[in-house]
Amino acid sequence: MSIADWMLLFGHFLLLSLLSIGGAITVASDMHRVMVDQMGLITDAQFSTSIAIAQASPGPNVLFVAVMGYQAAGILGALTTLTGIMLPSTTLALVAARWGHARRHWLSVQAFKAGMAPLVVGLLLSTGWILTTATEGWHHLPLTVAAALLVWRTRLHLLVLISIGALVGALGWI
Repeated sequence: MSIADWMLLFGHFLLLSLLSIGGAITVASDMHRVMVDQMGLITDAQFSTSIAIAQASPGPNVLFVAVMGYQAAGILGALTTLTGIMLPSTTLALVAARWGHARRHWLSVQAFKAGMAPLVVGLLLSTGWILTTATEGWHHLPLTVAAALLVWRTRLHLLVLISIGALVGALGWI
């Protein structure tokens, strides 16, 4: 990769950081567009695997960004993508949290929080769409819909759903 490519990758992840309301997974569809479609740094399979590995491992789910960066360009790629996605959002979150907490009783602050919920849901749905279309076949769709409904309508612990998903995958059903 050239210096321009490194700067483009870092700059894009800086921008995505500011758009990733609800976590880095909400902008995974745009990461896919840049890293797979435009720059050709990783394949569809590597992209999906990066997310799966990070979701299955303990710790924050933003680790998929480092895994994608590592697959694209080794340690320097991991540092570039992870620093790019973390630096602006962390700084902004710290400043905004202090400001919002001091003004938590303002009607405008409460309205902003309520208005962000549909945006986060929409971004999560777009990421789910990218991950679903990258998977061959249709067998995963009923499991995906069932898991979404269980999360939405029950208090079933997420580790139970992850365990069921792991079992279904281990049995080769998906």
